[in-house]
Amino acid sequence: MEALLKISTIGELEKSGYQSKNIKDELRDNLVKKLQNKEPLFTKVLGYDNTVIPDIERAILARHNINLLGLRGQAKTSIARGLVDLLDAYIPAIEGTELNDDPLNPMSRQALDLIAKHGDKTPIRWMHRSERYTEKLATPDVTVADLIGDVDPIKAANLKLNYNDERVIHFGLVPNANRGIFVINELPDLQPRIQVALFNILQEGDIQIRGFKVRMPLDIQFIFTANPEDYTNRGAIITPLKDRIQSQIITHYPKSIEVSKQITQQEARIKTDQRNRVYVSEFLKDLVEQISFEARQSEFIDQKSGVSARLSISAYENLVSAAERRALTNNEKLATTRISDLYGVIPAITGKVELVYEGEQEGAINVAYNLIGKTIKRFFLQFLPNPETIKRRKDKNPYEPIVNWFANNELQVLFNATEKVYKQELNKVDGLKALAKKYAPLASEDELYTFMEFILHGLVEFSQLSKNALETGFDFKDLLNSVFSSRGGGEEEY
Repeated sequence: MEALLKISTIGELEKSGYQSKNIKDELRDNLVKKLQNKEPLFTKVLGYDNTVIPDIERAILARHNINLLGLRGQAKTSIARGLVDLLDAYIPAIEGTELNDDPLNPMSRQALDLIAKHGDKTPIRWMHRSERYTEKLATPDVTVADLIGDVDPIKAANLKLNYNDERVIHFGLVPNANRGIFVINELPDLQPRIQVALFNILQEGDIQIRGFKVRMPLDIQFIFTANPEDYTNRGAIITPLKDRIQSQIITHYPKSIEVSKQITQQEARIKTDQRNRVYVSEFLKDLVEQISFEARQSEFIDQKSGVSARLSISAYENLVSAAERRALTNNEKLATTRISDLYGVIPAITGKVELVYEGEQEGAINVAYNLIGKTIKRFFLQFLPNPETIKRRKDKNPYEPIVNWFANNELQVLFNATEKVYKQELNKVDGLKALAKKYAPLASEDELYTFMEFILHGLVEFSQLSKNALETGFDFKDLLNSVFSSRGGGEEEY
């Protein structure tokens, strides 16, 4: 490759024996090498190893244009951008051409004129694979001129040309992506008449601009992305266009907490000083991911709209920031994330979900509380006995010392409490630490206190205790006493 990069003219390129490939063959050949060498196609797209990625590989081997169909936050754009790695590191193009003409197979009037003038000494340049990727977000205001091209009166005036001379054409994004990957995100948002303009490019590989008899065999790998909800809300991919896109690949959300957690840890923007100041247990990481899983099943949330993986990413960033803020406020060098820090992720939830009518009636913040509560309840049953089952069977109740303590006491867990005060408050509750040690024997000292708080929140979800939300934290009470006591202003019971 180093020897090729020194070549600077068409004549030298022809003598070198270099052979051109169209982009679909190029992608196919490089994929074949990866598969034979057992190299992964994508290094940053997780959870698709047995579903989406094999479909993409089959489409590339078949030399297909691709439509990635899925709800928001399913890595569709990341997949499209990752395909750049399947391109050759460098390819030659005629220097000074707008359409990146292949020196050995020129097609534009501009390229042909340059070759006629300079012959074998026509200069070439080497395009890096990063230059061969073009992405366009489809919006209703996109025009045919934007994508395909149009007559440019300014160019005609400057060059003193008639409008019947093809040199007055201003080429759009698609022709300028010749010999590269062209991505249209949210394809259904394109107006139907604009989608029609793509017919010839996809089927015959050429373009038509107004009345010009221009036939250019464009060499483009098309990748489209679409959200299935768009088919009924904002627009649709017209049937003839769908027919011309050879492979439609369905994406999906992570199917397990573990995969979802890997995505979050990969994508979350956590600075080094935050990592040094805040400790996040695996338990809290799992809880954050479960919030998204609960949202994807919630009756308050529009499931057709989807719940993006960005919810978990933003929530994790907020979780870390909540603990970091407490450490900075209390001048502590290290903070361990707590269950109460989960409520600091509410802003990451409310902005990332579309509510149905019932959810609107509840309110976005109450829906967020509901999701966190369901997450805690689900995880409670994974680690501790079911309080409802124990009550029905009349077995010895391991929660009895805790519940009895609250018959005569209250406990406040404040968001900004120092580590010392936080632990002192939790230690007041009879039987709480012993229960936590029994069911989390491998937890570190700091993790143990997080688990102790988790038990209290879980008992609230199973109606063993009550919890009042304060501006500064939570007030845990006996369930029966809270029914007869009046709540103070600014408190909300859960």
